[in-house]
Amino acid sequence: MRRVASKWSKFAVLLQHSGVAKHIPAMRRYSAENLAAMLRQFQFVVAKPIVGTGGSRVMKIQKSGSGFMLHNAGTKTIYNWNELLQAINRIRQNRPLMIQQGIHLATINGRPVDYRVKLAKVGRSWEIRAVVGRLARPGLFVTNLCQGGTQLKGRHAVRQTFPASLVKSKIDTMVGVSRTCTMLLEGKYPGIGMLGYDFGIDKRGTVWIFEVNTKPH
Repeated sequence: MRRVASKWSKFAVLLQHSGVAKHIPAMRRYSAENLAAMLRQFQFVVAKPIVGTGGSRVMKIQKSGSGFMLHNAGTKTIYNWNELLQAINRIRQNRPLMIQQGIHLATINGRPVDYRVKLAKVGRSWEIRAVVGRLARPGLFVTNLCQGGTQLKGRHAVRQTFPASLVKSKIDTMVGVSRTCTMLLEGKYPGIGMLGYDFGIDKRGTVWIFEVNTKPH
């Protein structure tokens, strides 16, 4: 079964489709210049390895007064730009990173929640295997289960963050985007047999796609 490790390569395919592209946050490859530009544009950004690590090296970076806040395993206040770059380099350990526009996720009891949609190829067709919510451990912003996140039923998670009348449309949007993405990715990478899509819904109800995994857990 084929795997595609690079997040950047997968997004490059998806960005070519206008219907999918509107769900993808702004992103750039990591460099000091790109980080500075993104922090001027957005309230916060998320830096993550281009080849995944289960959330362990994912960083949330935001301006705070004249300095910065860096969230990884904990939260650190940083007072100048060079110190911020050094701290990022310590965490990333030479891995290439990508920077994504930060999205203010809807929360349950103050804890961010996102979603995983899993598809598997059975014969010639793709089947939806699961739509689950993932609730971050208290104090963390990543929702990965290996980082202490809690799995919820997808509909149950949406119902705790939005009115019941919106539950079906939010689930349908995530499933519909996943199916379109699957068609695009299979066209580019024949031989993939499983896909996991990570979605977030922001506080205004917009659905965003954060990541695609060809070997979802």
